Amino acid sequence: MKDDGRPLFLQIAEQIENAIVDGSLAEEAQAPSTNELAAFHRINPATAAKGVNQLVPDGVLYKRRGIGMFVASGARTLLLERRREDFARQYVAPLLAEARKLGMDTEQIKKLIDVWGDQE
Repeated sequence: MKDDGRPLFLQIAEQIENAIVDGSLAEEAQAPSTNELAAFHRINPATAAKGVNQLVPDGVLYKRRGIGMFVASGARTLLLERRREDFARQYVAPLLAEARKLGMDTEQIKKLIDVWGDQE
């Protein structure tokens, strides 16, 4: 795990979420076990378990008793919706606020996005 200042269990949860979002961990597929995650990242199994368990109340993972954790149906859609909302809050809202300060209207902002989007 990279040392980005965030707790390891949150990084584990995000890693699983990323795998679901990018499709490498499909809905109804078994999630990596806490022991697998702990061994791979060389962390305490309790830390790995805390990361995995973070995703249960959100409806991303569910437990099959005696078998392990599985990706819930609809988890990818749920995560994409949440990330889109986070994206809007983190990037779009400040962009619009700054554009308003500059006296820009919606059409000017769209043109700006079109111009910058074509530069990729």
